[in-house]
Amino acid sequence: MNDKFFDLKKEKQDRMINAALKLFAMKGYEHASTDDIVREASISKGLLFHYFISKIGLYSFVYDYSVRYMMLELSTTVSKGETDYFELVWQIWQAQLQVMHNYPYMLLFLNESKKEDVSEALVATEEKRGVLSHQLGQIMRRADITRFKQGIDIDKLTKMMQYTLNGLLEEQFYAGAFQPELFGEEVKGYLGLLKKMSYAEE
Repeated sequence: MNDKFFDLKKEKQDRMINAALKLFAMKGYEHASTDDIVREASISKGLLFHYFISKIGLYSFVYDYSVRYMMLELSTTVSKGETDYFELVWQIWQAQLQVMHNYPYMLLFLNESKKEDVSEALVATEEKRGVLSHQLGQIMRRADITRFKQGIDIDKLTKMMQYTLNGLLEEQFYAGAFQPELFGEEVKGYLGLLKKMSYAEE
């Protein structure tokens, strides 16, 4: 990548990043064309290749940028002293929703990248794969699991919650109806319900 990209006005940087995130998230690496990306970003193809050399250069950049940006938001949003399982999950989602105010497709891109099967894309992002999930795991290890009812399988609960919330996210994006504030309220509602069902009465 050409480092002069960061000399561009922030609005233009974000327009290019958001276009790439959207197309890679919605179509995957193989089917997202640079023609579609430049059209979405309202820039010339020459400009795109001037800064990123190739499609894989662009993909590698937005993947690295997304991981770094998400990690930074998590570090400032999630309280280091919090131990309540559901509050930690909510704070993680708050961080992700905050990211989506500036980069609406970033979380969807990161989620969809886990399904990526094109070897070129996998090799280009190999070093960063697992960094974000490791950080999320470190956060959730702080959770006080003694508050759960006896017999609750926390691993299964976590998977069920992830599938449900990520499924809702995808559904709203593909329907073109995603609104961060409304989705945040929906997340909060699901977490409140699960907390009531899962915690032992005090």
